[in-house]
Formats: sequence, structure tokens, C-alpha cells
Amino acid sequence: MNKTLREIYRDMPVLVTGHTGFKGSWLSIWLRELGAKVVGYSIDPPTQPNNFELCGLGGKMVDLRGDVRDCDRLEQVIKQYSPRVVFHLAAQPIVLFSYEHPKETLDVNVGGTINVLEALRRTKTTGAFVGVTSDKCYEDQNMVWGYRESDPLGGFDPYSASKAMAELAIASYRNSFFPPAKYADHGLATASARAGNVIGGGDFAEYRLVPDCMKALMKQEAIVLRNPASVRSWQHVLVPLSGYLLLGAELIEQGDRFSSAWNFGPSEVQPVTTEAVVEQAIRCWGSGEWVHRPLPHAQKETEVLKLNWEKAANRLNWLPAYAWERAVAQTVDWFKAYQAQGENGQEDLYSVSLRHIRDYTDEAKKKGMAWLD
Repeated sequence: MNKTLREIYRDMPVLVTGHTGFKGSWLSIWLRELGAKVVGYSIDPPTQPNNFELCGLGGKMVDLRGDVRDCDRLEQVIKQYSPRVVFHLAAQPIVLFSYEHPKETLDVNVGGTINVLEALRRTKTTGAFVGVTSDKCYEDQNMVWGYRESDPLGGFDPYSASKAMAELAIASYRNSFFPPAKYADHGLATASARAGNVIGGGDFAEYRLVPDCMKALMKQEAIVLRNPASVRSWQHVLVPLSGYLLLGAELIEQGDRFSSAWNFGPSEVQPVTTEAVVEQAIRCWGSGEWVHRPLPHAQKETEVLKLNWEKAANRLNWLPAYAWERAVAQTVDWFKAYQAQGENGQEDLYSVSLRHIRDYTDEAKKKGMAWLD
């Protein structure tokens, strides 16, 4: 890409659904620092505390409350703010929650995605749509070499199935209403983005390994680990967000070439277990311990889950700038700042987040990704 992200996003109206969530709040901070006019559409923050409120984002962007299950409201918002890029992140993100609330998970993750696409179709919006799904959208085949974008979609649990369905919905709308071959006629480039387990400061969700680690370490309690041998694609939140931002920019610049599905994964070739992540968190924190305690009601979770992101590397010139150890270290750094803020009012967490974004940008530029500036 010949332009930088700052050159492309400066003064551009951008809509982020799910901006009060973990990934959505980080994306909103980054877009704001790139100079975009950020509009957020979401329900209230999903946890207390949460990154959105701790960083004071409500006063730094257009903060709209709304449910993605409300198609008419979405249409009104898109008409009013005319976004050039829509990043759709609003979702029910927890696998275990989906077992308890399968219909809600499907309504939000599948129906919500369709509603955003339908609102864009009704308003005849031109620009770009990036629908964020998950690495769990793939049919579970225990592939040790990593899933490619062309591999079959599936889903054992309701959450995984909902992400596969969302992918099918995006592909259907792209084929039926926004085909790349007729981009000059409709003017909307659509893509989906799949990423693995993201970690970083400000994630306080339940049933997530690293947030549970941070909560336990702050309370000086033992970390409870239910599946020590499970393998995941651990990556700092800024790793896939850099891919989303690049993808959105390329869709704007030349949409017909990039309207498809994309994987964004970590740098590690060898599997990384949950046990290794927990031990790294304890090392970075400087103290702590963990215990293995399987939940008696725990449902099936994929044991091996890796993504192949060669397509993004070859066609987008995208690479992950952090290894998983640095991702854990940066997460610990943020939570230590959060804990210190409560104790003695040190630097505000928006500034901490900006520092992390600049650190990541500097590392990415060293790897040849000058466009990230």
C-alpha cells in the first residue's frame, strides 16, 4: 500500500459496532488517533469495569447506544453519519455463555451481522464493510498446520456455529448484492476477518484465560486453569486490529481486489498451551501460582486451533509484530497500570493504551510495515 493508514483514515467517518467491548474499544482508540471521525454503535459495556469507560472513550467519539438486532435503528445511524468504513465487531463473544444462551448467541452473532449488511444494502452505502468473526468459524478437524480461508466452515458449539453462519451471511450478501465484479456499480467492498484468541489490557470478561489470570493476580489468589494442555492462537489485541485497519484501508483504495475472507494470526509456528501462557503471566507479574481445576459442567472446547495467515502476508503485506510472550507482557503492563491507578492515581489508562499502540507501531515498522504509521 502506497499510503499510510493515517493518510487514508484522516477525517473519514467510520462506524464501529461493538465499540464498548474489548476489541471495539481498542479499535476506536486507534482509529481516533489516526484522525478518523469515529462513531460507535453498541449496547452498554459488557463488564464492570471495562476498557471503554476506563479510557474515557465516551467523551472522545460519537457514542451511540443500540442493539445490532434492531435493523431499523442501524439504518437510521448509517443514514445520519454516512460512514465510509463499517467495522462490525458487535457480538456475543463467549463460548461457554453460548451453551447457556444459544438463541441469544445466534440472534446477535448471525442476525446482527445480517442486519448491518441489510442496513448497508437499504441505504446504498458506498465504501467498505469489515465483518469480524472468529477462528472458531472453521469445522473442527484438529488441524496442526492451521486453517486456511478456503477450509470448510462449521461449529460444534452454538458460538462457533454462529460465527460460521455469520461468515456465510457475509459471503451471501457479497455474492448477491455486492459482487466484486460489479464494484463500480454498487461501490461497497465487503470482507470478513478471522482471528484467534486475543489478549490485552482492559479485558475483564468472564470465562477467558488471561482476564481470569489478571483478576487472580491482582487479588493475590491462585489462577484456576481448566484445560492446561489446550492450544490456542494467542495474540495481542493490536495484532489482528492492525490487520482489520489495513484491510479496511485496502477495501477503500481498491475494493474489488480484497473483498473476501482473511485470517489474522500470531507469529508462532509451534503450538502455545494455556499452561505456558499462565506461567508467562506469572513471570511478568513477578508473583503468583496456578492450580488445575476442571469445571464439572465444562462443555467441549477445541483442543487444537491454529490459523494460516499466508494470504494476508502475501497479498496485504501484513505480519504480526508481537510474539505471544510480548503480548502477555504488554497485558500485564496495562493491568499493573490499572491497579496502580486505583492505588495512587498514576498515568491515565487512555495514555497507557496509546503508549501500547505506539510501541506496536514501532515494532511493526521494523518489520517493513511502514503503512501502519
